[in-house]
Amino acid sequence: MEDAALGWWGVPLAVIAGAIRISTPFLFVSLGECLTEKSGRINLGLEGTLVMGAMSGYGTAYLTGSPWAGVLVAGLAGTAFGLLHALICALPRVNDIAVGIALMLLGTGLAFFLGKPFIQPTAPHLPAISLGFWSEVPQIRAALEVNVLFVIGALLAVAMLWAFRATPWGLIIRMVGDSADAARAMGYDPDRVRMWATMTGGFLAGVGGAFLSLYYPGSWNEGLSSGQGITAVALVIFARWNPIWCFYAALLFGGASALGPALQAVGVTQGYYLFNAAPYLLTLVIMVLASSSRRRLAGAPGELSVTR
Repeated sequence: MEDAALGWWGVPLAVIAGAIRISTPFLFVSLGECLTEKSGRINLGLEGTLVMGAMSGYGTAYLTGSPWAGVLVAGLAGTAFGLLHALICALPRVNDIAVGIALMLLGTGLAFFLGKPFIQPTAPHLPAISLGFWSEVPQIRAALEVNVLFVIGALLAVAMLWAFRATPWGLIIRMVGDSADAARAMGYDPDRVRMWATMTGGFLAGVGGAFLSLYYPGSWNEGLSSGQGITAVALVIFARWNPIWCFYAALLFGGASALGPALQAVGVTQGYYLFNAAPYLLTLVIMVLASSSRRRLAGAPGELSVTR
């Protein structure tokens, strides 16, 4: 294998490459969930949104020949699911966690049903930026290929942090998330603010799904997501609702996901399945370390149901 040609030096190289590639869906979904939860609403349906975005993006790219059209349609599909989530949650005595689970099942089931014609055809892939042009080693050049969406996601994390702290709409979202009564006293409708936040969060999750089908792994099938959408909820809690920390956490999860294949490439076969389970074990460890019965999570919006 390619990594075996580099020996053990191929392991950190593969982990770095995996951290960049595999982290991109985590990054977009976690940023979308961070925005949604900042407004005081949790959306567990982003797994279904991610899968629906992957299917609709791949199908659109195949039919139009444009991967960027696929990204746009995937985002719009996510927006539609976000709007549906927001409208249902605005009804009296509706639990947003239960609605999220229902929409997760709806999104995955609908994507599997509508996506059957696109399992075999090949759609055009998103372009990548080659940062390894200086090297003559093919493995290094391949590892340092960075997709444009990863760069956009990194810049978006910085922009979101600045917006939450310095822009009027960012402050409004934070106020609605901390106290709906205070927002109403200031003349803002919490349901309307949460609707736009949930729609935008759904758009980002849909874009994350498009990355899966149009770049890495770069195909459409029913087992594409592997729970990345629901894992992003734990990632946001770990990141303490900070977009920059969402970026770091996404890289951590991406590197953990790449560890198993990297070790297998250099001949480590014992405990292979355990290494493949590293991101899920990491999720459990994070949730245990972040839980507390005596104090509220630092940085958590006051209106968020999981912190009450």
